[in-house]
Amino acid sequence: MFSHIFVGADDVAVSKKFYDAVLGAIGVPEGKADPKGRVFYRTPAGILGISKPIDGNAATHANGGTIGFACDSPEKVKAFHDAGVANGGKTIEDPPGWREGGAARLYLAYLRDPYGNKICALHRG
Repeated sequence: MFSHIFVGADDVAVSKKFYDAVLGAIGVPEGKADPKGRVFYRTPAGILGISKPIDGNAATHANGGTIGFACDSPEKVKAFHDAGVANGGKTIEDPPGWREGGAARLYLAYLRDPYGNKICALHRG
């Protein structure tokens, strides 16, 4: 359903370092910059882009928004989380771990990136 997601950053290099670490921990190749200074992470499942806001205003996060990244093991979820904390992210909500709810059992970890965007890594158990 989705083709791409963009997050804003006032300093794209800071965000690239963060996303190279968290996405690298789950097997996504390093982001590549285009001539406009935007960084892209391209996968068969979609694209994540990082850019300074086009309108020239400061980057802000989406209140209530979350970007989820699929992982094929709980270990990758934990590696994603640990890489994020080590590279300027902030852990939020519960610590990485299993969550039970409804018909699903999920291993989750939530972070805020350096500009406040809420992201999570998820493994379906």
